[in-house]
Amino acid sequence: MIGGYCVRFRHFQISYFNLLFSPRLLYVHLTKIDIFKKRNLKNRLMDNNPDEDKPGPSSENTETETEGEDSGMEKIRKYLIQKLKLYDSDNEQESCPGVLKELTIDGIVDYIKQNPKCKIITMAGAAAGIPDFRSSSSGLYHNLEKYNLPHPQAVFELDFFMENPEPFFTLAKQLLPEGFKPTLCHYFIRLLWEKGLLLRHYTQNIDTLERIAGLSTEKLIEAHGTFHTGHCLKCRAPYTLEWMKEKILENVIPKCEECEEGVVKPDVVFFGEMLPERFHYFADRDFVHADLLIIMGSSLVVQPFASLIDRVRPSCPRLLINKEKAGMQDRLSRFLGLRQGLIFDSKNSNSGRDVAWLGDCDTGCQLLADKLGWGEELKALIKREHERLDAESSNVKNS
Repeated sequence: MIGGYCVRFRHFQISYFNLLFSPRLLYVHLTKIDIFKKRNLKNRLMDNNPDEDKPGPSSENTETETEGEDSGMEKIRKYLIQKLKLYDSDNEQESCPGVLKELTIDGIVDYIKQNPKCKIITMAGAAAGIPDFRSSSSGLYHNLEKYNLPHPQAVFELDFFMENPEPFFTLAKQLLPEGFKPTLCHYFIRLLWEKGLLLRHYTQNIDTLERIAGLSTEKLIEAHGTFHTGHCLKCRAPYTLEWMKEKILENVIPKCEECEEGVVKPDVVFFGEMLPERFHYFADRDFVHADLLIIMGSSLVVQPFASLIDRVRPSCPRLLINKEKAGMQDRLSRFLGLRQGLIFDSKNSNSGRDVAWLGDCDTGCQLLADKLGWGEELKALIKREHERLDAESSNVKNS
């Protein structure tokens, strides 16, 4: 078992397979060497030595040698922390005392009120009753048994799709946003944007509901892609959601009208595909400028989305609104003394910055809006937008 640092996505993970060596793994390696040397020294000093006249290194020489080793190792460690953008948890506590007055949602509310130009990043997972399309336990896969898939998630593997796209398009009917409306969470995010507080919204969802809710596309990062557009796998001709939806609902595999050969695949990210370049571009630039991070309805398991929470500055508070705690610091990060994952420690209110509000996301967002004095404004926005969507849907049916 090896603990390694992912160079591209910047997160630690445990691997049971051989890993390619990299500078980030060098940091892990050197840290372990440092710990090993300290333990070895302790064993040597505590070793039974009944023969006092037995020749050997004096304790003075041993201590001098060890101090030199520790000093050199610490210099390398600090250098790697700086160059590889890793974080030392000891330094973190020194740099951001008293970020929040209290580690509760009231502390977050007070923080926003005290920072009227606060730059907020929001992150969202499954919403609007649409299951996570990457989860084999979501129930989406039950209609695919007749296809004898090698394993459930093969339907979202690019190689399998190239050979047999039919299972995906059977499943796609359940993933299309037909009949779904944006939730209160979607409109809370839009309200943040309208108030000039939203730096960016990062979503794992592919359902386009943020767009339907009226959120500016400039503020939207769809980490796992979207159904909003599609492309021919052969000639890369672009297609719209409306064009693809018509084919999918008629149980027809969308074929390119340009080259007449390629299959048109929605721009959702399959296993085996890279995430959109837009995701990496803005993630590298946004999170260092965030004043507040709000995570809603995400298990914070799928990488690299999950590790985004570690990109904000040590002085940036982080609020998790979810049914259960997620994304917490793992043992390896604690072992290495690195700032990785959320740390919910109510006893450490002087230096803590992470808050968990456990419950339904819509309820949590409404509570936050109420405490900020935006509650009625949010309700009015939802009512107005849902009436607009109902009217548009009625016009389509009558046409």
